[in-house]
Amino acid sequence: MKTILALILLAMLTAGQLNGQVTGNSVIDAILSGYSVQKYASTPVTDKQLDLILKCGIKAPSANNRQPWKFTVIRDDATMKMIINNVVPGNVLIVISGMEAQPGGGTPDFDCGLATHSMFVAVEGLGLGARIYGSPVRDINLRREVYQIPSGYKAVIVLRVGNMDKSVDAVSGASPRKMPEEVINYKK
Repeated sequence: MKTILALILLAMLTAGQLNGQVTGNSVIDAILSGYSVQKYASTPVTDKQLDLILKCGIKAPSANNRQPWKFTVIRDDATMKMIINNVVPGNVLIVISGMEAQPGGGTPDFDCGLATHSMFVAVEGLGLGARIYGSPVRDINLRREVYQIPSGYKAVIVLRVGNMDKSVDAVSGASPRKMPEEVINYKK
């Protein structure tokens, strides 16, 4: 019986039907199949891919369409090693910075999160891998000039982009997600 259940589960995973992971909608499928990649290949991210990813960040929604972000692209390994430990040649880091002072309030950190997510989904849609880092931000902000963070902005988040190591897939490479009933509450 366990063997039959395992085969059914394997068939569902192979068909991409577990948890509704194939809908026929490329955006939904990219979101449902996405995960934070940990192993990368050294095949470089192309200029065309990077341009599309950045354009998706620019098109993200923001409060009152203020677009309170700047993107700093880091391609050189030495600078990347100052931010993350496991640098792979050909990867790219994008530091998403938000305005420090917003006239009339605003939500620059949240807006930068939306831009980051738009780029993350774009990366998935291009068949690349991405990982979001929050912990290096403090050190980046202490040495803004080294990372060329624009005046009046502070680093909010870092997005790593690279080609995935093809020996790892979403099923074996991703940590399990909580079940919908664990995180969704419907008001009655």
